[in-house]
Amino acid sequence: MSWNLKSGVAVVTGAASGIGRALAHRLATEKMSLALADVDDAGLQKTASEIAERTGEKKLHVSTHLVDVSDARHMEQFASEVVQQHERVTLLINNAGVALYGFFEEITTADFEWVMGINFWGVVHGVRNFLPILRRQPRAHIVNVSSIYGIISPSGQSAYCASKFAVRGFTEVLRHELEGTSVGVSCVHPGGIRTPIAKNARVGVGVHPSIRDLNLARFDLHAITSPESAADRIVRGVKRNEPRILVGPDAVRLDRLQRLLPIRYWKILLKQGEKERKEMAKASAS
Repeated sequence: MSWNLKSGVAVVTGAASGIGRALAHRLATEKMSLALADVDDAGLQKTASEIAERTGEKKLHVSTHLVDVSDARHMEQFASEVVQQHERVTLLINNAGVALYGFFEEITTADFEWVMGINFWGVVHGVRNFLPILRRQPRAHIVNVSSIYGIISPSGQSAYCASKFAVRGFTEVLRHELEGTSVGVSCVHPGGIRTPIAKNARVGVGVHPSIRDLNLARFDLHAITSPESAADRIVRGVKRNEPRILVGPDAVRLDRLQRLLPIRYWKILLKQGEKERKEMAKASAS
């Protein structure tokens, strides 16, 4: 039976832009109160003000929190603030994430740790601090955002894939451990979503600038799903208590390819990538 989210309280990290902002808007239409977190205060305030303007819901309680999800103490304080302001939590969405491009030998250990700190430890800290609060509710749910790169592993994405595979593994274990309790668990695997994540990605010190431009162009080519569509799909999956939520037709296709050819899928993707590069070069020359 579909879960009615109305009157619940949702915590959303990474809410200043992209999927996080779209989720905040979507959950507001479900009449949920919101605790929104990010390191971008200006972006957070924009999200909150947009929700206030579009919903016109005076009774909808929206709080904003400047939080570094990679910092355990920040997350502990964040959970405390949410309880003080909202009294309860029924939905936790660990969405905050960053990207880093470069072959493993081109990126630094510090950059690798930066990605893991936000993408993986941010999820762990979120669950650690909010799970006891969620358990108090008759029904609650945890959503951890992985990626299609938590299912396939393209070259140049060692840190990002490591973090997203870790989120996937952690979330699956968590779902098994919480089976039969009042807390449901979903792992989200978005494909190419039109968000600023690629534009804001760090690039390894050994990566040539032209490679970054090429990857941005390829991201724009493959980012076929809007954040709003992604938010709709995630909310639908939460209502249905889906354990794995694939977002976008490309995510569905790549998941099937990996299942069919778990070792050889990369050769197929390489051929496809080479074809795309030739078409992009031809288009830019004309």
